[in-house]
This record gives sequence, C-alpha cells and structure tokens, in this order.
Amino acid sequence: MPHDTLVTAGELLRALSAPIRIAIVLQLRESARCVHELVGALGVTQPLISQHLRVLKTAGVVRGDRSGREVLYRLADDHLAHIVVDAVAHARETPHAPSRATPDKEG
Repeated sequence: MPHDTLVTAGELLRALSAPIRIAIVLQLRESARCVHELVGALGVTQPLISQHLRVLKTAGVVRGDRSGREVLYRLADDHLAHIVVDAVAHARETPHAPSRATPDKEG
C-alpha cells in the first residue's frame, strides 16, 4: 500500500475521531444542512459546529455550497457515511472496553 494512501486514510480517521464530528456526519447523511440546522439538531453552539465543520472540510469529509447568505454542507461522498455508520454499529454491538483511567491490576 502506498505510504501517501495510508497517511491520507489516517488524516480521515483523525478528522472523524471526535464524537461531535461523527454526529455531524450522521446528520449530513440524511440531508445537506446549514450551520443553524446542525446547531438545532445537535444542541451545541454555532462556533463549535463551525469549528468542527472546518476540520471536516479540511479533511475532505464535507463540502460547503453557498446558497444565498448561507452555506449548505453535505458529505463529499457516500463512502464517508458508511465508515461512520459502520463504526457506530460496531460500537453498539461491542461491549465497552475498561476505562484507561483504571489500572489493570493482577494478583
């Protein structure tokens, strides 16, 4: 596998690593949304949504299309939604691992 491909895949996974960004991708999977719609759907502040959209846009996960005074965000492609949906499904099926904060004591 070419190193550049692995680096790009790592950057994509890093961009998807925050729970709020996963929630944004799940929202955009349903339909394109503007910032205020994401704020309402996710119950977080506009600056926080904008910050996370910037990360997702830089990583090529989302793209923004201007519509009048608003920017309508959508997923760059369907593969990205599948990655997130599969990760969420896996998390639902897998028992949670012990917290890293709890040292593993033996004996």
